[in-house]
Amino acid sequence: MSGRLTDKVAVITVASSGMGLATAELFVAEGAKVVLADLHTERGEAAASRLGAAAHFCKCDVTAEADIANAVAMAVDRFGGLDIMFNNAGAQGTMDSIEQMDVDGWDSTMALLMRAPMLGIKHAAPHIRRRGGGTILVTTSTSGVRGGLGVAGYGVAKAAAIQLVRMAAGELGSSNIRVNSICPGFIATPIFGRTLGSSDSVADKMTEELGNRFAELQPIPRGGRPSDIAEAALFLAADSGSFITGIDLVVDGGLLIAPAIDITDPSDNKVAALLMEAQRNASGS
Repeated sequence: MSGRLTDKVAVITVASSGMGLATAELFVAEGAKVVLADLHTERGEAAASRLGAAAHFCKCDVTAEADIANAVAMAVDRFGGLDIMFNNAGAQGTMDSIEQMDVDGWDSTMALLMRAPMLGIKHAAPHIRRRGGGTILVTTSTSGVRGGLGVAGYGVAKAAAIQLVRMAAGELGSSNIRVNSICPGFIATPIFGRTLGSSDSVADKMTEELGNRFAELQPIPRGGRPSDIAEAALFLAADSGSFITGIDLVVDGGLLIAPAIDITDPSDNKVAALLMEAQRNASGS
């Protein structure tokens, strides 16, 4: 590796698997020190141990402000400062349609997908400012850009997160803090299996199959990989992104230029059929 993040310190939320883990691995390989903030202690500690002295695990519920503040403080205490904050936490949240929406489900989805990145920005910005500037990233989604690619709660929250990034970029630019979002398309990660209620082992098996099957959904004929998001994060966090702020970088294989897909209708929906088949195959049923 070329050491593009030498002497940089990063916090990555939900970093024990999927896109967060791939980003942590790449950042460490490029010279960064990384705090992996995640609720899953066993997976997170195993990942940090594998990455060595440049990585440290911090148990973190991103819907709890104290936990986010603690993850940031841990990076500062352990590694001497903070240069990069990657607010990567995400899950589908409530699967209800708007007409069927449960208020508690709506509120918990907003807390995870919209409030959490706000708190990450809030607590990271002062420490990044002390380092003379740096980068804040937020994972958004194609569901926040175009209707028909996700359920209502998820899409609304991700659209709000995109606007949050723009507002934060305007507020923090004078401190040389760049704020950008990364907008994944269909990236094969365990989130899809977990959304369907699968166990971790089944969700992991589904991920292997979905990596190839998602190729059917967009112009570029291969499935999205967590490493695609990691490379985008590296580009924005390193000097290569030093004049870029307030953008939503779409990494989707061309999904947004493909015909709209309503993933909420299993009877007429290639994505839903694909997910259900992958779940059946992974479960052995």
